[in-house]
Amino acid sequence: MTAAPAATMTTDSRVREMSPAELRAGLDRGEITLIDVREPAEHAGERIPGSRLLPLSKFDPEKALALAEGRPLVLHCRGGNRSGQACRKMLNAGAESATHLAGGIEAWTKAGYPVERDAKASISIMRQVQITAGSLVLIGSLLGYLVSPWFFALSGFMGAGLMVAGITDTCGLAMLLAKMPWNRV
Repeated sequence: MTAAPAATMTTDSRVREMSPAELRAGLDRGEITLIDVREPAEHAGERIPGSRLLPLSKFDPEKALALAEGRPLVLHCRGGNRSGQACRKMLNAGAESATHLAGGIEAWTKAGYPVERDAKASISIMRQVQITAGSLVLIGSLLGYLVSPWFFALSGFMGAGLMVAGITDTCGLAMLLAKMPWNRV
């Protein structure tokens, strides 16, 4: 696999992080293939122009290399965690190096670069997580107060899940919601 230009290294010297400015310059010159490893609903809701979709849940390093068509390959997700996982899959499949966008699409938009959006896209996965988690905490609290204190465990479970999601930057509820029929694109 060809290494992407001018990227900084992470803890594994074979995984490179590329800044939004470096990615933009490479895309403008047509030198880079960008692959989005988020789920289809996330990609439909907001994406970097020219990015190709290959979700982490179905990620195949060989397919990623085929999509690259010989150009350097850069992976991205929302914040950098899933694209880092995809980079490790590339390395495990025998790639010499792998590159991903530092900070994901969040860093891209923060830098002021354009994104595309589908008009028909559903509510973002993160808003769905907020609505679902908030509803379950409220329901657990009300049932705990009105029915049985055991229902407070539901609120505690949701709080613990959100804490783990924040620490690991991987949200189980988001992954579950991404598989729901209304999020299939």
